[in-house]
Amino acid sequence: MIQVRYLRGLELPDLGLWLDPSRRKPFAFVSHAHSDHIGNHGEVIASVGTSRLMAARLPGKRREHLLAFGAPAAFPGFTATLLPAGHVFGSAQILLESDAGSLLYTGDFKLRPSLSAEPTEWRPADILIMETTFGLPKYCMPPTEEVIAGMISFCREALADGAVPVLLGYSLGKSQEIICALLRAGLVPMLHSAVYRMTELYRELAPDFPEGYVHYCAGQVEGKVLVVPPNTIRSPMLQRIKNRRTAVLTGWALDPSAKYRYGCDAAFPLTDHADYTDLIRYVELVRPKLVYTLHGFAAAFAADLRQRGVEAWALSEENQLELML
Repeated sequence: MIQVRYLRGLELPDLGLWLDPSRRKPFAFVSHAHSDHIGNHGEVIASVGTSRLMAARLPGKRREHLLAFGAPAAFPGFTATLLPAGHVFGSAQILLESDAGSLLYTGDFKLRPSLSAEPTEWRPADILIMETTFGLPKYCMPPTEEVIAGMISFCREALADGAVPVLLGYSLGKSQEIICALLRAGLVPMLHSAVYRMTELYRELAPDFPEGYVHYCAGQVEGKVLVVPPNTIRSPMLQRIKNRRTAVLTGWALDPSAKYRYGCDAAFPLTDHADYTDLIRYVELVRPKLVYTLHGFAAAFAADLRQRGVEAWALSEENQLELML
C-alpha cells in the first residue's frame, strides 16, 4: 500500500507529495481555495477552478499542474486523477495510483447536491483518507430543501416587518449557495465586498451562475437580503443597520447553542461538508481496505468504522482503542 505519514501535515513520502499542507512544501495537492487549505508551495496539483480562486486569495508564482476532472495525468512514480468533491466550486479529491496500490484523498467534501459546486464523484481505492468534520451520529443534517425553505421564510418575514435580513456565510462557497437559493426564491441578495469579489469570479468560471445580485451600498439595503462573512457580525457596517435580523448558515446549527455562539437571531444547518450519513455512505461507495480519518471527530468516526468491520485509524488525533471484554 502507499505509505502515509502525518506530522504537521499529510505526506506521501514514497510519492514525494503532500496533501493540503498549510505550510509551504516543494510539491503539494491543493483540494480547494479555502484559506486553511492553500499555501505558497513550489509546485501544485489542482483543478482549474481552484487555481483561479487561489490566485485571487494568495498572490505569488508557483508551478501548477492543472488537471481536468476525470482525466488521469502521469507524474514520476504515480498517476493522479482529480474528482469533484462537491464542497465549493473547483473543489477536488485526488485518486493516486502507483505500483504500491491506490489511494483516494477527499479533502473537504459532501455528497448532497450543491447549487454552486460540481456534483461529487468517487472511485474504488485501497486506501481512503477522508475529512470527518461531522463524524458523530448526532450530526445528520436535515434535507437541504427544508433548510433553504426555513432560510427563505426567515428573510421574507424580516422583509415583511420592515427589517433587513442578514445572512452569514463564508465568502467562498457558502455565500454562493445562499445567493443561488435567494435568487431562485425571487429575493435580491446584496453582497459584502468580499462575497461580491468571490461571486464575480464564480461568474467568470461558471457562466451559468445566476445574475441578479448587487454589491453592498450603504443606504440602499431596504428590501434586500444582505449576505456577509461571519466575521462581520460586529462590524460598523452591520451596526449601522438598526432594524436587522441576522442568521448564520452552518452545519453547527444542529447544536442548540449555535445562534447564541454566533450572536445571531437564528441559525440554519446549511453545510458544505459531509454529514455523518454521508461519511458512512462514502466508505460504502469507495470500498477501501483501510481508512484514515482527518479533522473534526476523526478518532470517534474511526472507532465507529472499526465497529462496523472496517479497518480505520485517525491521523489528526489520538485513536480511541476499544477494550475487548
